[in-house]
Amino acid sequence: MNTINCNGSLIDLSIPKVMGIINVTPDSFYDGGKTTATQAILQQAEKMLAEGATFLDIGGYSSRPKATNISEAEEINRVIPAIECILQEFPKALISIDTFRSRVAKKAIEAGACLVNDISGGTLDADMYNTVAKLKAPYILMHMRGTPQTMTQKTEYADITLEVIRYFSKKKALAQKAGINDIIIDPGFGFAKKREQSFELLQKMELLQQLEVPILAGVSRKSMIYKTLDGSAREALNGTTVLNTLALQKGASILRVHDVKEAIECIKLTQMLTPYL
Repeated sequence: MNTINCNGSLIDLSIPKVMGIINVTPDSFYDGGKTTATQAILQQAEKMLAEGATFLDIGGYSSRPKATNISEAEEINRVIPAIECILQEFPKALISIDTFRSRVAKKAIEAGACLVNDISGGTLDADMYNTVAKLKAPYILMHMRGTPQTMTQKTEYADITLEVIRYFSKKKALAQKAGINDIIIDPGFGFAKKREQSFELLQKMELLQQLEVPILAGVSRKSMIYKTLDGSAREALNGTTVLNTLALQKGASILRVHDVKEAIECIKLTQMLTPYL
């Protein structure tokens, strides 16, 4: 449960790790347009790795609510050069490809990425599980309903935590049947969830540990933070730190963040509490 195989390297998740977000999109909710040029991508990668990121998550398709739907070809044209330039400069970097398209995942892994981060959990591409299994890559399986364009209309749950657990149980079984060995689950805060539902899911996140796979928490600068605080994504770092700390206490093994240094500090400080729990 605590180890994943990334390109032959065993990554121990018993001490939580940080995944730095690098969006090569013009329209992401926080950093859209900032890292579309090669030099900006390399500067961001260098900064995140120097600050302690274990993984870099490269995304070429904005998954913010009602984001523009782009073609597969456009997504590939955004992410592959980013992966190649990072690995040319930092050959040991562990890169995750943030995509729900199996063909994009395949091309990214062939270009040197080592994890697949799928916001749809395989729902939006029937070939995803078999593709990831053949690539022998770890797979981040997120909970979402619908698509980024429709998810805000799909927020009705009788019991959100129970339904998310059932979703992961079913998806985990299907992924394992396809031959995926390393599975990580992501509750999908903000995806097809109202703000109150995301907080409820975070409050009960330790219940996801019964699935016996690592948990990734992605709350960084999201609207569940800045709308609660009547601010903006740009002002949401402190709130992110608070919720990252709670996520660690609830069992998160990976923090997916825009701000690596602060997330590393969360992990170091919460680790100091471990002997006393």
